[in-house]
Amino acid sequence: MPDQPDTQLSTVSDRVARIEWSTELTERGWQAAVDVVRRDVAAALVDHDRVEALVPVGDDQAQRIATWSGLRREGIQRTVGGDLVVYARLVDDVPVHEPGGFRALLNSFLPRKRAISQMLVRDTSPEPRVLLCQLTYKTDWDLPGGVVEVGESPQLAVAREVEEELGLDMPAGPLLLTDWLPPWGGWDDALCLVFDGGTHDASLVDRIIPQAREIRTAAFLTLDEIDERAADFSARRIRAALANLGAGPAYTESGR
Repeated sequence: MPDQPDTQLSTVSDRVARIEWSTELTERGWQAAVDVVRRDVAAALVDHDRVEALVPVGDDQAQRIATWSGLRREGIQRTVGGDLVVYARLVDDVPVHEPGGFRALLNSFLPRKRAISQMLVRDTSPEPRVLLCQLTYKTDWDLPGGVVEVGESPQLAVAREVEEELGLDMPAGPLLLTDWLPPWGGWDDALCLVFDGGTHDASLVDRIIPQAREIRTAAFLTLDEIDERAADFSARRIRAALANLGAGPAYTESGR
């Protein structure tokens, strides 16, 4: 009996294709599946204007494969047999490897209103230095942290992100700053919560194990270096958080 193909493509309407992938492909691991599905979606867009996938709401693995294959989440299709998440990619979508395309991909499935937790970690040098990460998906550096999942505590979320991204077990301290970020560059607005990560010896960076998919490196930076490497609103947020150490939570908008 011949081997079944990894993916199956069918034309469901004029210049619209639907892609499905086999259980065997999923069982090889989501990263291996992403490579195959992404390739076949790109090939299908040569002859189609749209490629879509319908994924069961409860199938987290299939949703991850669809997302990292470059398919944007569009919504929920209600069916008698169970709700399906609709993912699709259009022929004129910005490529995922470009910043705007990657932001649009994330924006299609991240929760709204979005909450972002970050950690302010300093070293013991006389001049204030803050731990920042160089990210793989944008040029500017930023504080360690990330998006708070639905139902997750923001304080626990930042500790989880620091462990996942940097390999550091660092519980988050008190909230220093709530910073509202207006819509920008393909992102919806968000609330950024900055928690105190405490003061550590500069050798902390030697223990960091960067998550290769998201983090290139991390380093303690002076305020002048932060101004050079971080986005202006990130630099303002860091200064506002530093200024509020020991004073109780503060509120800013885009760091102001």
